[in-house]
Amino acid sequence: MAHLPSPLEELRHPILDEKCIQLFVKRDDLIHEEIMGNKWRKLKYNLEEAKKIGASTLLTLGGAYSNHIYATAAAGAEFGFNTIGVIRGDELNSDSNETLQFASEKGMELEFVDRKNYSELRKNPEKLQRDYPDCYILPEGGTNELAVQGCKGLIDEIAIDFDVIALPIGTGGTFCGVLDGVTGSQNVIGVSTLKGDFVLEEMEKLITRFKITNRNFTINSDFHFGGYGKTTQELIDFINWFKETFSISLDPIYTGKSFFAVWNMINSDKFEKNLKIVLLHTGGLQGILGFNRKNINIIQ
Repeated sequence: MAHLPSPLEELRHPILDEKCIQLFVKRDDLIHEEIMGNKWRKLKYNLEEAKKIGASTLLTLGGAYSNHIYATAAAGAEFGFNTIGVIRGDELNSDSNETLQFASEKGMELEFVDRKNYSELRKNPEKLQRDYPDCYILPEGGTNELAVQGCKGLIDEIAIDFDVIALPIGTGGTFCGVLDGVTGSQNVIGVSTLKGDFVLEEMEKLITRFKITNRNFTINSDFHFGGYGKTTQELIDFINWFKETFSISLDPIYTGKSFFAVWNMINSDKFEKNLKIVLLHTGGLQGILGFNRKNINIIQ
């Protein structure tokens, strides 16, 4: 069962007092133990649509550490769908890491393809639909119009009159939903977890695709820490400090980077005084296991 609305917690720290900033965390990581964060919101209306059209199998794509693969496998098991995951990397298997092990244990059929073919499938979902005509196709990361609609709804759960909401950017569905949901002068900060200036262009394409008219946003590409799935000791130290200080776990792929970015911006006076800032915790905490297997030592 989902725990909604997810809590909004205010953080207390001397730096926040010094900078005259009120900082809150929207705890979407607490929505569901396995289908946590933005993945619950992205899947919600898609599952309803799959049921409506009578689909019995969900098919989606992802990398070996994909939060979306993990959540889709869990959702399928909980709501009575068969699941198929097309996984990037033909050298992998169902025991390669905790994410794939979990998906397999939940009954997801894993099909491993090389990176070239994966890229073609990702760009041409209609081929997947032809190959699997009876499946309900979920795109990589779960980003589609129904996912954006699901993420938009989280704004209505925030009871305070906030000024800024910040969140990580992956495939961009959550960013688009949040941007479509805010009102007035509320600003959205998207922190890119991917290396490269192409992210802004990709978000512009999505904003156009989903017919979002709000332009009150900025995209920060300075805190990718080397790119998707990459970390540095500075990032890991921050994640562990945040856990010890506020008792909130962060993953190193998404939330760790976006929370680090905002904390850095507060410290360096990038915000006006007397703002209310909301950090969106998008979940993905199972990803910590894979990093700790590499002796990175993230506190959970």
